[in-house]
Amino acid sequence: MTPYDFIIVGAGMAGASAAYELAKDARVLVLEKEDQPGYHATGRSAAFFSETYGNAVIRQITCAARPFFENPPPDIFSTPLLSPSGALFIGRADQRQAVEQYVAETASPDCEVTLSPASFALEKCPILREDYVDSCAWEPKSEAIDVAALLQGFLTGARQRGAELRTRHPVNALKWQNGLWRMQAGDQDFAASVVINAAGAWADNLATLAGLNELGLKPMRRSMAVIDGPSDMNTRDWPLVIDVDETFYFKPDGNRLWLSPADETPSQPCDAWADDLDIAYAVERFEQATTLKVARVHHTWAGLRTFAPDKSPIVGYDPRAKGFFWLAGQGGYGIQTSPTMARLAAALAKAEMLPADLSEIDPALLSPERFV
Repeated sequence: MTPYDFIIVGAGMAGASAAYELAKDARVLVLEKEDQPGYHATGRSAAFFSETYGNAVIRQITCAARPFFENPPPDIFSTPLLSPSGALFIGRADQRQAVEQYVAETASPDCEVTLSPASFALEKCPILREDYVDSCAWEPKSEAIDVAALLQGFLTGARQRGAELRTRHPVNALKWQNGLWRMQAGDQDFAASVVINAAGAWADNLATLAGLNELGLKPMRRSMAVIDGPSDMNTRDWPLVIDVDETFYFKPDGNRLWLSPADETPSQPCDAWADDLDIAYAVERFEQATTLKVARVHHTWAGLRTFAPDKSPIVGYDPRAKGFFWLAGQGGYGIQTSPTMARLAAALAKAEMLPADLSEIDPALLSPERFV
């Protein structure tokens, strides 16, 4: 059996993007337990690009990804990955301090965020109630991400560079033997110098299979519903609208709206589904903030967003086991950070210097050592 340089477990956005970067000069195999890549968190994301979203480390990684999103490699991406939308972080009168704090913490020379009055919010999204919105933070460069195109582009690019993808190959056994990681996946055996754990909600499970203690990753369910937009308004150019305390958000999708209670419900790794009560909370909060009454919920779904204890990703070699590399804990930021995270992961996995444009990112803030 000829060993691979890297076996990546998980073909969601993290695994696909890492495969694209690593396959430039390494033999890479990607294993996915489902029939299709990105079935779980990636395929259920309502992703948008926001440089204000997440903690300081996440924001730094996201900002570094903008050049890729704005000018993606034309050989694998034939259509734009971003669609202009903007993001409104709205607040009631009792949330004014939170809105002001949001602007103070996230605005920078590289990220435009402005404090605006309620009239500005109502101009951008006319269904918001005048007696509800007191102020807002406006991020004009927040944009919707074409998640499907991004994932397929990474997978296409990885294959063009020689990476192999095998779906319906759940990892059943994994052990270090004679200088290689040997695994059984599906009904086949594989070996590699390095295993990259991009298993999402199942990342701690894979570590346990390798004989390592868990790092404390927590899968959190996030629910979504599709409702009708107002029949007498064009919703296509509306921004993403988020409660500043993130208790709900909605965004346009054609003439309909995607609505979420922004829930973070602890869950076991599973094929997640939306809870009816969570959807009811989303509808209630939406109706309190807008003039629109929800007559019908067309469709619901849920995905798992997996967080490390400090809500920063885990990227790097595990100090307890040679050749076991973590690429997990992306939380709700995995889509918008994927171009940067893949480049970071590739450099760290190959023990190379970070690319010059990523040199200010401190790998110690992402290392699994902080939880060992």
